[in-house]
Amino acid sequence: MVKHNRRYKDSVFVDFFGEDKNAKENFLSLYNALHGTHLDCSAELKRLRLEQVMYMTFYNDVARLVDDKIIILVEHQSTINRNMPLRCLQYVVRLYEQIQDPRAKYYRTLQKIPTPEFYVFYNGKEEYSENVTLRLSDAFMTAPVRPNLELIVSVMNINYNKSSRLLDACKPLKEYTLFIDAVRRHTKLDPENGFKNAVKKCIQNDILREYLQRKSREVINMLLSEYDYDVDIAVQREEERALALQEGEARGSHQKALEDAQNFKRLGVSISIITEATGLTKEEVEKL
Repeated sequence: MVKHNRRYKDSVFVDFFGEDKNAKENFLSLYNALHGTHLDCSAELKRLRLEQVMYMTFYNDVARLVDDKIIILVEHQSTINRNMPLRCLQYVVRLYEQIQDPRAKYYRTLQKIPTPEFYVFYNGKEEYSENVTLRLSDAFMTAPVRPNLELIVSVMNINYNKSSRLLDACKPLKEYTLFIDAVRRHTKLDPENGFKNAVKKCIQNDILREYLQRKSREVINMLLSEYDYDVDIAVQREEERALALQEGEARGSHQKALEDAQNFKRLGVSISIITEATGLTKEEVEKL
């Protein structure tokens, strides 16, 4: 497996839109599709990256400074996390700290800052609406009439859909989506060789052909890493559910023991017998 100098691994999405030699062109195609603009490769584009990322072990986000905007793109291949607005808030604050003079906020004159935009691209297996808006204010404990702080995340379902205007307007995103669809189909048919078969088939069908011909080994390694990460998360969630169930059963058992002990005390049963019958400590019984 390819070793990276940095701590985190890239996803294929991040490499294709953020790191590859053609990433600028791919990113601008997506930016133009989102904004109805026509920026070309002469546009100034600054890459932004933080060590603390959206996910624990993956760079699954692309952040660029372009056209006086900070554009943050995040890919989701599982259920959308409704805490994304909060995570994006923490993320963009750190980006501002990275790109601005730390003394500027103390100046008396108004300091202009790039406009942030947040996009989450969902291509998971579960059914999900084509477009969803997540708001930070939805998480507030009391709902204000006019939030004093707001952050909006646009969630777009990029699973292949012939009627998707975004995919029609952005060829790189459309081909990326077709590639992910091919990966899923081939790994389902042949878990051992599915990644290789999907790469081979997409090259034959002119889907990300140049990119995959040039980086097939790296892409397969990234896919393997993403698969391992998804498995780790699934196992972790299953363990959390099992632990919660065990804790719930333990609480229920303890509560029943307390109720039994109370009944025994009403009947005048001795504390020693109650502790032996219920498993409670002498102190617990005496407090009842």
